[in-house]
Amino acid sequence: MKKIYTHENRFLVYNAKNLVEAEGIKVVLKNEYTGGGLGEIAVFDTWPELWVVREEDYEAACAVIATALSASEAPEWRCPQCGESNDASFEFCWRCNTPVLPDTL
Repeated sequence: MKKIYTHENRFLVYNAKNLVEAEGIKVVLKNEYTGGGLGEIAVFDTWPELWVVREEDYEAACAVIATALSASEAPEWRCPQCGESNDASFEFCWRCNTPVLPDTL
């Protein structure tokens, strides 16, 4: 087994788990309940960790997570209709429901 992802926010770790499992890769969560040990052990040692079961799936699992992280870092886009700023993950303007156009990115 190899660790592929860890973060202090357990929701992000669970999201990574769901994305990797959707690709048919088996993973295991570790440190899921270690938050109670905070103060007795180092902070970073209490973060939930995502581990791939089969080492041959390591590269593919890392690629899935890297793709998800790069999409979340994409720039915002400005709506051509109302001028509102929208997160890159939005396919439609949250204010006026205009779809994103490739040239607005």
